[in-house]
Amino acid sequence: MTIYDGIVPAIAEALRKRGYATLTPVQQAMIDEDLEGRDALVSAQTGSGKTVAFGLALAPTLLGGENRFERATTQPVALCIAPTRELALQVQRELEWLYENTGAVFATCVGGMDIRNERRALERGAHIIVGTPGRLRDHITRRALDLSGLKAVVMDEADEMLDLGFREDLEFILEASPDDRRTLMFSATVPRSIADLAKSYQRNAKRIETISERKQHVDIEYRAMLTTPSDKENAIINVLRFYEARNAIVFCSTRANVNHLTARLHNRGFSVVALSGELSQNERTHALQAMRDGRARVCVATDVAARGIDLPGLELVIHADLPTNSETLLHRSGRTGRAGNKGVSALIVPMSQRRKAERILGGANVQPAWVKPPSADEVLARDDERLMADPVFQEKITEDEADTVKRLLEAHGAEKVAAAFLRGYRSTRSAPEDLMEVKVTPARERRDGDSYEPNTPSRPRSEFGPSVWFSLSVGRRQSAEPRWLIPMLCRNGNITKNEIGAIKMQPEETFVEISQTHLDKFLTALGPNKSLERGITVKQLPGMPDFNAPPKERAARPPRDDSDFADRKPRGETKPYGDKKPYAKKAEAGERRVYKDELSKVDDDVWGEKPKKKPYNAGETRSWDKPAKPAHSKGDKPAYAGKAKGKFDGPAGGAKKKSFKPKG
Repeated sequence: MTIYDGIVPAIAEALRKRGYATLTPVQQAMIDEDLEGRDALVSAQTGSGKTVAFGLALAPTLLGGENRFERATTQPVALCIAPTRELALQVQRELEWLYENTGAVFATCVGGMDIRNERRALERGAHIIVGTPGRLRDHITRRALDLSGLKAVVMDEADEMLDLGFREDLEFILEASPDDRRTLMFSATVPRSIADLAKSYQRNAKRIETISERKQHVDIEYRAMLTTPSDKENAIINVLRFYEARNAIVFCSTRANVNHLTARLHNRGFSVVALSGELSQNERTHALQAMRDGRARVCVATDVAARGIDLPGLELVIHADLPTNSETLLHRSGRTGRAGNKGVSALIVPMSQRRKAERILGGANVQPAWVKPPSADEVLARDDERLMADPVFQEKITEDEADTVKRLLEAHGAEKVAAAFLRGYRSTRSAPEDLMEVKVTPARERRDGDSYEPNTPSRPRSEFGPSVWFSLSVGRRQSAEPRWLIPMLCRNGNITKNEIGAIKMQPEETFVEISQTHLDKFLTALGPNKSLERGITVKQLPGMPDFNAPPKERAARPPRDDSDFADRKPRGETKPYGDKKPYAKKAEAGERRVYKDELSKVDDDVWGEKPKKKPYNAGETRSWDKPAKPAHSKGDKPAYAGKAKGKFDGPAGGAKKKSFKPKG
């Protein structure tokens, strides 16, 4: 019995030609006799061969016992739906080689491509249509896609399509399909939304859960690399240089981060391409093709753009920005370690985000190795190992090369020739970065108090050694906390956190233990005032303080001495001007005039003093006064005699208003 038993002969020949020796668990489950003709809800991890799996499951339904398809018509027999353009095109490529011997005709309907070319392809006819939900619905609405002859529908990455908001489009497509169709749903997880969709549009569906789903990514080596925030990009460069993967992908959280990191890696000599949602479909296609052709070795991408892509030989995944949740971590890492190959998933974890990384890894049931990023020396040592194992040294010297080799050795000697070869080898590679030293400890060994600096190693109290106790003039009532007291002691005392022992908080003071070996250094740095920042004073204690002693109370306020106020006069009995001389409105004769500034004095010397205004007397006419209006009595007002009295005119003797009537 072989692996090809139960498979359509034309499909089995394609697998044999491709070199398939074994089938993955999900592929084996899809050719089970019990599944033939039935709907299926399949959950399997990314990279388990799902595309080939549903290709195997569709073949008996589509071919109907034959080895080749009949002539293609405008009514396709199968429809494959994928969430993104890249995944749809990838599915098409996989199915094309799988159905190569069946004469199947394929057509794609994906967003971002020329819709007129797609419509012409549909008019010519196709057996299998691969597309994205939005574009497929568009063709159905425009009556360019007829689903009346459909025999099977496949939904790949169904959970992702629902997350991207394609539920209405999927329901529209399924309702436009025949009721007797076969429906296969593939999803990495089966949340409630997927279960509801399956219940509504599947009949007698078989639930398939492969063993590989329960054992997540056994071929992936997870490594969490702690670094300082300022060294994050340098750590990424060293990781790329250390592994020298044939293909590597670096995940960022935003498009801006993708553009920035792409430019940085390009300047460092890496062959890199970017993949983000802001790129056009043509640009994204060229970027992926460059990775497949070997023209580029590093792809910097966002989560959305990299959904479902399969790059051959992808050996390294770097999380430049931590994923938002555990599912995203597994999806990112699933780009490597596919089809039985090994891969590395490296998380670049700034020290301040270690707890977040531990929470995400715990949710994914992943236990990584907490390590430091490769140092510059480690990268160079790895380069030397690769150089010594280079297959070029195993090749024989040809006749064309022998003469030149002989002349090189005679002219320069073997040592200089080897040095020149080494320089040439290293010149083609980017120089590694020098990273800051980071201490790494396993998560289970860290103390809760180490949260202010995640890389602080756990240290038994017995190993601290001789110490001296100090009292700080700040306590819990002043909101004192070790997370800001320790950095303050290190800055002002010229010590490190390793020289600080126990810290005991009291209501009004804090006891701190300082190593005896660094006592002189600590006291010298504090200076004669023995003070820290914020007015905090430091006092050396003769021995270990009594932690059970009653808390230190606040100093009582000194009583007020009433003698200080004996000379103060009671309020209300002071004179109007006190002891001051009353303000004189006119300067006394002979008194010096006060000027505002020197310029005012010069003006007076040149132009003389300004004439003073005369006091205003009632009844006197001033030059700037307006002429007073003559007074009129009521009887003196002029009469408007001889004019007709209007409808709105006032009483007799008063001012008459002109009446306005609309013109006839």
